[in-house]
Amino acid sequence: MRTVAILLFNEIEVLDFAGPFEVFGVAGRHDDPKPFRVFTVAERGPVYARNGLSINPTYLLNDHPKADIIIVPGGGGNHADGTSYGSRREMDNPAVLNWVRRAGVTAELILSVCTGSFILGKAGLLDGLAATTHFLAVEGMKQAAPKTDLRLTERYVDNGKIITSAGISAGIDMSLYVVGRLLGKNVADETARYMQYDYWT
Repeated sequence: MRTVAILLFNEIEVLDFAGPFEVFGVAGRHDDPKPFRVFTVAERGPVYARNGLSINPTYLLNDHPKADIIIVPGGGGNHADGTSYGSRREMDNPAVLNWVRRAGVTAELILSVCTGSFILGKAGLLDGLAATTHFLAVEGMKQAAPKTDLRLTERYVDNGKIITSAGISAGIDMSLYVVGRLLGKNVADETARYMQYDYWT
């Protein structure tokens, strides 16, 4: 069984974390034991996602089981007064950056969804790699990850240990791809069928 830790923070995009949570949560659902155990982590709780959804994280950043797969979702932007929120704020949060670096050392895979790539970029994990992000976040991504080859026409980009996806729903496609990479395409296809989701194969 692989453990999957999904980072949460205020103003997170709901589908960015809920889509991958669903994919890894139902993949191989008839197996015993199941192939994945999914949990959420946050600096503190509760977390208030976009449009006011309240979420209680399973664990805090400094107290959770070892994560085999880390998922860093996105969501956020800048207020009219110039202050940032969501992933654009968290990419400058030392607690989050240190957690990504620390947990990433022992993780098998590090995934980002949408502007979660900003956090990986600011943590230095995308230097010299290729990556994608939300199509409306190009300039922000260039600032967060100036040493990264942006591939904005790609639904997801696989660098081996680090995989990034484009915006929002692309996190589901990336997660299904990872299920297929780890467990075989038949398991990924069955997961997509169960979810009644037509994914980009």
